[in-house]
Amino acid sequence: MELLPLVLTSGWASGINAYAVVFVMGILGRVAGLEVVPETVQRPEVLAIAGGMFAVEFVADKIPFVDSMWDTVSTLIRPTVGAIVAYALAGDAESVDQALYAFAGGGAALASHLVKGGLRLAVNSSPEPFSNVAVSLGEDITVASVISLALYHPWIALGIASFLFITGTILVIVLFRLVMRGWRRWKAQREPAGVGLG
Repeated sequence: MELLPLVLTSGWASGINAYAVVFVMGILGRVAGLEVVPETVQRPEVLAIAGGMFAVEFVADKIPFVDSMWDTVSTLIRPTVGAIVAYALAGDAESVDQALYAFAGGGAALASHLVKGGLRLAVNSSPEPFSNVAVSLGEDITVASVISLALYHPWIALGIASFLFITGTILVIVLFRLVMRGWRRWKAQREPAGVGLG
């Protein structure tokens, strides 16, 4: 089992939904007996907390604007969980290597968290709530699927995670430009009315 792709993939997934990563890894570790899964995430109390927080995030992440507030609160949590999971995965490595893996996992989590936050802000600019729910469900399914795959085929999972990260980054840039263009157009339409009233 190559450690680096698993660390980077779990970090990427933690940046989207850290609690789902811990919960899915822990459940698969207990049910499938996967040795690569750290014992710490398989402990009943860890699974209970991760499962409970995943349930809270599952709801909060589907409510427009509440999801963006939740993302703001999670800015420190997701990268921290990504680093902790990476550190636990590298349990048998030397202390310096463990620190590097933790840095890689936390960095990947922070990068994907920023992309997720940007995408959700763009989606929230849409007046209807259904796109928000669809995007959130897609994130939940993707995280669970990619983490499950990473435990068996880490390089394939890393390829998928990298593709999704690059695609998400491009989407954030495109959507941000569209939102800014629409905002400037709306502002330009409002200005003549304001001048007329003066």
